[in-house]
Amino acid sequence: MEIVLRNNLILITTGFESLNTSWMKEFLNHHSRGMLFLPKAVLVFRNETLTKVREEFLIELSKYHAAKYDFSHEFFLRSMLRYGTQPIKIELNRLEEPESVKVNLYAYDKDTVLITLNTPNSWVISYLRSQLDVYIERGTDISLVVDVSDYKAKARLERALNKRHILHYQIQYTYDNHFMSKLYSDFASFSFGDLCKANEQESNTQFYTVLECPVGASQDALKKSYKKLTKVYHPDKVFHENPNMLKHYTHKFQLLQEAYTALRVVS
Repeated sequence: MEIVLRNNLILITTGFESLNTSWMKEFLNHHSRGMLFLPKAVLVFRNETLTKVREEFLIELSKYHAAKYDFSHEFFLRSMLRYGTQPIKIELNRLEEPESVKVNLYAYDKDTVLITLNTPNSWVISYLRSQLDVYIERGTDISLVVDVSDYKAKARLERALNKRHILHYQIQYTYDNHFMSKLYSDFASFSFGDLCKANEQESNTQFYTVLECPVGASQDALKKSYKKLTKVYHPDKVFHENPNMLKHYTHKFQLLQEAYTALRVVS
């Protein structure tokens, strides 16, 4: 383990053994809403309400580091505590062989999704919590129940599931044949033709929703969102996935094109 105190963060470079210590897991579980997952690293931002938790973590970190290198940790701890407002970056010192983690998805209906892991994995759960926290109704160390009753929640879920690599874990999502049809039952008969039959204001609102933009967004904002989402939902990205997933991505890609074309004309 190496700890470097930089001007803008505390950098901890370590192996996977220390990442799985109980005090490290507890610290990350408390900060699930303030974490950013990077390639082979996690960035934890400061939370005013968790100052005590952060201090306890730094104490344990200093003790662990001192014991490993056989020196007194008090001086080093005082130095780290001076960085109380800076983010903490925890980085793997080497890339491990990818370890596969199975995550099961089940839709009770169009409003509720159950996410379960076959075996406990605090890193994958922490990642999912960091992405979906405001929509999580309840959860354990191997499961989460997520409220996806609005389109923003569904979009957030889709973005979370697009990331397949967390540190050295490779996530494999599994779901039954009814998952997509239940989750997107609202879109079963949704098409450009249907939108044209509705009044103009209602149609425009739907188009903005598809593009994940507020009603009345500028042309620049619409274009930026359109480009970002078409990259995310391009069917080629899931060509080898479950046929239902490919069908959903194709349909979403078409909706994005239709919505952007319509708003580019009427805006």
